[in-house]
Amino acid sequence: MNHYLGIDIGTSGCKAVIFDEDGKQVSKAYREYDIISKNPEWAELDTDEVIGKCFEVIAEAALPLPKGSVKGLGISSQGEAFTLIDNEGKALCNALVSSDIRANDMIGPWTEKFGEVKLYNITGHTPHPMFSLYKLLWIKENTPEIWARTSRILCFEDLLQYRLGINNPSMGWPLAGRTMLFDVVNHKWNSEILADIGITTSQLSAPLQSGTIAGYVNKEIAQTLHLSEDAFIVTGGHDQPCSALGAGALESGIAVYSSGTVECITPAFDQPVFTEQLRNSNLCTYDHTAPGMYATVAFSLTGGNILKWFRDEFGANEVEEAKRTNCDPYELLINQLPEDPSRLLVLPYFTPSGTPYFDVSVKGAILGLDMSVSREEIMKALLEGVAFEIKLNLDILKQSGYEVKELRVIGGGARSLRHIQLKADVIGMPITVLDVTEAGCMGVAILAKAAHSGESISRIAKAWVKPISQVKPQKQEFYDNKFRLYRNLYPLIRNFQV
Repeated sequence: MNHYLGIDIGTSGCKAVIFDEDGKQVSKAYREYDIISKNPEWAELDTDEVIGKCFEVIAEAALPLPKGSVKGLGISSQGEAFTLIDNEGKALCNALVSSDIRANDMIGPWTEKFGEVKLYNITGHTPHPMFSLYKLLWIKENTPEIWARTSRILCFEDLLQYRLGINNPSMGWPLAGRTMLFDVVNHKWNSEILADIGITTSQLSAPLQSGTIAGYVNKEIAQTLHLSEDAFIVTGGHDQPCSALGAGALESGIAVYSSGTVECITPAFDQPVFTEQLRNSNLCTYDHTAPGMYATVAFSLTGGNILKWFRDEFGANEVEEAKRTNCDPYELLINQLPEDPSRLLVLPYFTPSGTPYFDVSVKGAILGLDMSVSREEIMKALLEGVAFEIKLNLDILKQSGYEVKELRVIGGGARSLRHIQLKADVIGMPITVLDVTEAGCMGVAILAKAAHSGESISRIAKAWVKPISQVKPQKQEFYDNKFRLYRNLYPLIRNFQV
């Protein structure tokens, strides 16, 4: 039997998952790595450590299978992160990842000169220090000695291809779009943006539609990694559209809801649309991994991390009990949530905000506290606040003509039905639970199988992705009324700084 491997290169770790021809997960491996922060505004990864651990997870996942049965692989990658490479293929710097905001001061002057609306109409994105464009400007200005030695600029998808033996690597259109150097309608690097920065297309990898065979793993490397000696690599792309494919969100009106450290909604739609409302709300337009489809990304940078914060600060008893009973402290906390909605209102910006505001300085707030409020009610209000932020983004999309009617949940937040019920209640929308634990890896494995077998991507996705159940909203009238208050919270608080 043939097997297909999906690798996901995230910000905190990488994983490799192998699927058989029927979409059954047969093996998995994972490695963690740490963010390097030499400055409060900096966030980097050791590029060689990341790639080394990618090799480790590929080999570990492939080892139990019959030698040579892994025929193809695809790569799902965190967006925006890149590494500068010299002419010998060595990394000249660490990889600058999404949460690195050192380039914030570069945004205003360059964007004003180039034209913000013009930039949006080319790239489908609005200015933010997360994007590669502004980080490259920062490197050029602040580390000219590294800039002068740069032969290639590689994101993690094409860098892994390169290290696996493809001398002229490529990347999927969805990842190219996240650099803010890419024309998302004409599907090519934009020469005007590149010229203004001072880089050439020869320094960048070729952008190709997701699911295109990019090349073949070097035979010696393939042997050491227990892959087929003719193992091929297909282009994948940015992790969110890869996850959308792996969750079966291929049609207009369906969105994948990635519920993890960051809460992220990735809807599919059948054409690129650029509107003033989407631009003002920082809701991008770029390629989906599904052929001919586009996607946007609505996200809150405060997501599951707010529950981790609560656990660390107020959940010591649950942590100790989890150690004694060998269970999950998060499950112990979630099971204590009150049945009734909270009486509090939370602005969940315990990190910089995501869409729609892209505000890196606003702080979070808990309103309505009095002596009768319990620890558990505060916890529920925090989770309600995160869900309200998702509802806010979905409401903006609806007003722009992109109504999402079904959410398909993946990630750590998909493990608790009680937490999913809270999300469905607040958002006011059915949430489908899937028999998919690693949607990003499954998405790019689907692309690999399609390239190998000639079957359509949509047909494979429909066969592989299996919904388990659907959670329907309750208490909708209460939360709809509370949402009207929530919409006014950010405008009231944004200029108030402690």
